[in-house]
Amino acid sequence: MIPRIELTGVSKRFGSRQVLDGLDVAVMPGESLVIIGGSGTGKSVTLKCILGLIPIDAGSIKVDGQEVAGLKGAALDAHRTRFGMLFQGGALFDSLPVWRNISFALSGTPADRRSAAIDNLARVGLAAEVADLKPAELSGGMQKRVALARAIAARPPIIFFDEPTAGLDPITAAVINRLIRTLVTDLKITAITITHDMASVRLIADRVAMLHAGKIIWNGPLAGLDACDNAYVRQFITGSADGPIQMPGARP
Repeated sequence: MIPRIELTGVSKRFGSRQVLDGLDVAVMPGESLVIIGGSGTGKSVTLKCILGLIPIDAGSIKVDGQEVAGLKGAALDAHRTRFGMLFQGGALFDSLPVWRNISFALSGTPADRRSAAIDNLARVGLAAEVADLKPAELSGGMQKRVALARAIAARPPIIFFDEPTAGLDPITAAVINRLIRTLVTDLKITAITITHDMASVRLIADRVAMLHAGKIIWNGPLAGLDACDNAYVRQFITGSADGPIQMPGARP
């Protein structure tokens, strides 16, 4: 089976800082991959490179077996239509009602788009009455659900989740995690999630990859995570201050 997404030898430098350094990772159709790693290790940069928002310096990025690195114009626009995105902050349009936020990328009459928005609200557990509210009238958890409804509205085959539970209390975060897992499974979506939250990892992932120093240093099924003997992975999943991962500027 051809990977839905495959990165081979991907490198990206910003000035003197090498963010990605020969990154190799693949995601199979319908698989939920969670990428973990410390702040500033290049997780968000990886997603932006796949989307064509940032050009890579070297390597290959393939989607469904087709090279997408370097696409421009209409070809790049067509490439991006295959993706949905749940941003860390929700990124809702404050001036638009919920239904217009959800249906922003959909075609059809306003009535058709509003109906589609209400259908997607139901998928994320929100009532139809929410459709006419503004984002500012919603709680943080409800805003995240609306953003998730927008991400799935066009039924993209691939969705990226960028720190989907950031800023949420543990109970709301658990609800969002389970919702993501259900939607990925029910809609047969290929998903890449980046997160620091190990509770999210355990609820969302089929497979986990750890990014460190610009490379994937461990990649395996969720079931193998706790048995992993990689010192970097062990330190990350246990949250220990002691280990090979050190905070920038910390004394050795």
